[in-house]
Amino acid sequence: MDTEPTSGRGGSRSLRDRLRGALPEAMKARDTVAVAALRSALAAIDNAEAVGAAQAPPGTGRADIAGAVVGVGAAEVERRSLTDAQVEELVRAEVADRQAAAGHYEHAGHRQRAERLRGEAGVLGAYLDGADLRRAGPGTSGRDGGTGTAR
Repeated sequence: MDTEPTSGRGGSRSLRDRLRGALPEAMKARDTVAVAALRSALAAIDNAEAVGAAQAPPGTGRADIAGAVVGVGAAEVERRSLTDAQVEELVRAEVADRQAAAGHYEHAGHRQRAERLRGEAGVLGAYLDGADLRRAGPGTSGRDGGTGTAR
């Protein structure tokens, strides 16, 4: 099973597939930092694919409930399909959000929480092609959750 962060570069596996494939491995390893980062990134991707209420089919059902539809699958709408570039942009935004939040936590005196967020940013950054992992902070370039230990 090939779930290393850099294994998909130039390969056929999409970033989403690599993140999804790494989640069970991180869970088995009980790597809470990696699990949190991977789940959050996958949720952000899933949320971006959701269709807004304005794009849902118009109501054709009961008059007493506005916008109601009747019948099995009547309200089903196909999810949006994101390009690889859009998925990468979302993951980069997740990394940037964690780095910014880590700075705020550090400034507020919550060093431990800041280190955890930097670890999560490092985990996600490791899956991006050409990622500048030095911005994630020392000891966060791998999947070790920022502890600086090899796995």
